[in-house]
Amino acid sequence: MAEMNHIERAMAALGNQEVDRLTTYPIACGVCRKLLPGNVTYKQWCSDPKLFADAFIAGQKYFDFDFCIGLMDLSVMAGDLGAHVRMDEENTPFVDQHIVHDPEDYEKLEVPDIRKGRSNVLLEGTKIYADKLKGEVITAGFLEGPLLALSQSAGAERMFMDMFTNPELIHKAMEVTTAYDVEMVKAFAQTGVNGLCWDYLWANYSCLGDAEYGEFEANKYASKLNQLTQDEGMALAIHNCADLPHLDTQILKYKPAIYSMAYYPLIPGSPKASEVIEKGYADKCLVAGQIDPQLFVRGSVEKISKVTTDLCQEVKTALCKRGIKSSYCISSGCEVPPDIGTKMENIKAVVDITKTAGAF
Repeated sequence: MAEMNHIERAMAALGNQEVDRLTTYPIACGVCRKLLPGNVTYKQWCSDPKLFADAFIAGQKYFDFDFCIGLMDLSVMAGDLGAHVRMDEENTPFVDQHIVHDPEDYEKLEVPDIRKGRSNVLLEGTKIYADKLKGEVITAGFLEGPLLALSQSAGAERMFMDMFTNPELIHKAMEVTTAYDVEMVKAFAQTGVNGLCWDYLWANYSCLGDAEYGEFEANKYASKLNQLTQDEGMALAIHNCADLPHLDTQILKYKPAIYSMAYYPLIPGSPKASEVIEKGYADKCLVAGQIDPQLFVRGSVEKISKVTTDLCQEVKTALCKRGIKSSYCISSGCEVPPDIGTKMENIKAVVDITKTAGAF
């Protein structure tokens, strides 16, 4: 069929209609700063809304992605809540001092001012790239789910233990992180993005069962935020790089437009692309994945090209077997490492190979 532009292809894939080729979006975010002049560091990039936006704009021009999703990192909310975030020049920021040391500390959490700190950098930067890329590619903001943000603020081990010993305090804290997310959803809706991608990491059977995850995020908090996202006019997307994701909850219950996931071949039960398609999950939404992010650092162009070719063939075969047309996006299982050693040519190879191996 005739070649489509990015928006035509993405919209067709989202509706499981015929496409010229599979969509592709390696999740290249912080690494795109390497395309900017002046040797921009990660610290500079995630602290300046214009640099944040310019990297996504440059990445779109250089790599020719089918989507643009504005992930910064997973310590934004925790930092603005008061946790200390270690901000190295070239490494992804991470929390190195939590703010929950005793159970009572959960009750001290307060919703931060989203117009200050890195929350504001995220919002302002998202607006810039959404304006610039409007009409060229589908754009989305990126936001931490409330349970993930709480684990970043309190520490995952403490939070999981307190779910059993002090569940009422966890729920009080979740009210705060959810209230923050509510404000961020409304603010993202003013940036002009087409969608909002949530990271619901703890919907993972390695950590929580259905009952526990339902109580502490899915039933009350995430469901509210998912509905608000759509009420505010944005498509719902979900990213989860867990090894054993709750697919029934996150796809069948949450009903996202896009679901991004990883695959861990050494972990029994971790679902690969063909399995996800053949079990009917790609009937419900556009599924994205599952190239190993470390290949972008450690692999050669030849290696990642073969992996991409093989994934395209696996996906097209499974789609045909299932009787569906297009609802898969060739992507990385998680963010392409924003490391200075990441090979930009490997990102380009995934896109270029998908244009040929992913053709119908």
